[in-house]
Amino acid sequence: MNARTKHIVRLVGFCSVAATLVTASGCRTITSRVKSYQATRHLARGEQHLASEDLDAALVEFEAAVKADPKLADAHSNMGDIYRRMGEIGKAIESFRNAVNADPLSFKDTFSLARLYHFTRRLKDAVEVYLAAIDLDPSDYDAQLGLGVCYQQMDEASLAVERFHRAIDADPDRPYAYVNLGVALDAQEKHYEAIAAYQAALERDNHQPHVLVNMAHTYMNQNRLKIARATLSQAVDMDPSFAPAHEGLGYCLFRMKDYDHAADAYVDALSIDSRLPKSHVGLGSINMIHHIKDKSRAELREVAIEHWHRALELDPDQPLVRNLIDKYRTPGADPYNALLGVQDDVAP
Repeated sequence: MNARTKHIVRLVGFCSVAATLVTASGCRTITSRVKSYQATRHLARGEQHLASEDLDAALVEFEAAVKADPKLADAHSNMGDIYRRMGEIGKAIESFRNAVNADPLSFKDTFSLARLYHFTRRLKDAVEVYLAAIDLDPSDYDAQLGLGVCYQQMDEASLAVERFHRAIDADPDRPYAYVNLGVALDAQEKHYEAIAAYQAALERDNHQPHVLVNMAHTYMNQNRLKIARATLSQAVDMDPSFAPAHEGLGYCLFRMKDYDHAADAYVDALSIDSRLPKSHVGLGSINMIHHIKDKSRAELREVAIEHWHRALELDPDQPLVRNLIDKYRTPGADPYNALLGVQDDVAP
């Protein structure tokens, strides 16, 4: 074979390889386009099923869509919404996480993921994702509020206060950030500022018995018992079925040493919701006080101790109540002082 022939053979071989590469690349492009088209068709059909509330059929289509195109953010997002509505929170989290990975600029999916982390008490994850959502939209009220509540639940009161203020800046007409701001300020012992926040919440919605209860507890933290009682009575009148208002009134009256009316308020609270450990604690202490005043009424001691036992069944993490049971199996400290945390082992 001469040199010219060898050169021609090499050219033919090169052209064959090049043609093969072009063909393979073309096949991959066509396959990708087909899968993208199929994914879009499944997505469209899924959205039609979703619009008609056929969640199972919609889910089948969205699953087919992400199988054809794993980066189809809308399909992952719709799956997250469906799983959340079905109560399958773990799958919803996974779907929204996939949606965010596919489209990191989606505020809706980032915020949805943060709320689900928050709902499942994965507070550190929730904070991280709330911050990512806020980076995408710093003016979103719900994201700022949710982040503030997360910090509040993590006992980060200063960070919570900052976020509640930002939520208020985003929408000063909604009451909820003011309510949470009041709670956070009260935790910092900024009682006057807390009361101002509660009043601002009530100015925006005056039918909020839980806000009145919170404000009354702040008054009690200042030892302003008369105004606390009036505020709790207002909450009871506003919503007689709101058990925390009755329970708060019972505690306020207990601190005022109006034991009979305090007992009535605690009984009212338990008639609405029997699972209120603080009401059982209060009733136990009131019965024990009456027993100490009249030692002949031994049955009151047993009633008191039984209420304390019930309180511990509902909330075992009450060392003070455990101490009360230990002390009052036999005569011991004054239960009024013991309930308020005053250590006094001298019998009255």
